[in-house]
Amino acid sequence: MFVTLRGGPYQLWRAVGERCAECDILLQKRRDRAAAKRFFKRLLRSCPVPGTIVTDQLRSYPAAKADVSELVNVRHVFIKAAARVNNRAENSHRPTRERERRMRGFSDCKRTQALLPSFGPIRQHFALKRRLLRVSLYRIHLVARFATWHEFTEVARNPSTAL
Repeated sequence: MFVTLRGGPYQLWRAVGERCAECDILLQKRRDRAAAKRFFKRLLRSCPVPGTIVTDQLRSYPAAKADVSELVNVRHVFIKAAARVNNRAENSHRPTRERERRMRGFSDCKRTQALLPSFGPIRQHFALKRRLLRVSLYRIHLVARFATWHEFTEVARNPSTAL
């Protein structure tokens, strides 16, 4: 996904786990082998080695994967790039696009890099599959998630009460 910051295009690299949970986000100027290698190494610092990597057909991914020793034996699957393909990878960018629109665009690379990795898990905490739940069950889940959120933010504000 490309994001425009102060008139220049930046590549937004995202790693999504098998349960559609966002693992990591990295904002970079380039989309080459060195950038892909940097992203893979950053991802491996925070997550275990995946069983499969699914990417688009950019040739820098296999080249970077070959350079990282932990990923040599990992299966690599390519998504065919075609017009109007409605796949999971493209739909998973929607929350970022909505956040960008609400903020009237991202302005600074460092601030965007700080915001987006924290925005994903917070959004996923509150994003319930509304269509699968009855109203009463949806409200119970939402109240429980808000209680967890208030408990977490209170501990973060007052570290002395965490003991």
